[in-house]
Amino acid sequence: MDWLLTPAGLLGCYLLLINLLALCLMGWDKRQSKRPHARRIPERRLFAAALLGGSIGSIAGMFLFHHKTRHWYFRYGLPAILLLQAAIAWLLWRHLG
Repeated sequence: MDWLLTPAGLLGCYLLLINLLALCLMGWDKRQSKRPHARRIPERRLFAAALLGGSIGSIAGMFLFHHKTRHWYFRYGLPAILLLQAAIAWLLWRHLG
């Protein structure tokens, strides 16, 4: 379990948790959308979860729960965030590795 305390282990745990959170946020908002007068999760919060590293969970939740798929800014914005994050990770890996 010592690997968990390394920077890579901590980053991996963070990314796992933020992606699970983003997935759950999409699922919860979809559930709330079916209930009249229910409190919804603001779209900016859904995007914030993706920007903080949960883009894979957000995309998975979008398609798993069929939620926000008609909104062009989710359909194209979330994959764009994922591509940007992948490019940043690749550049950091090349520079630091």
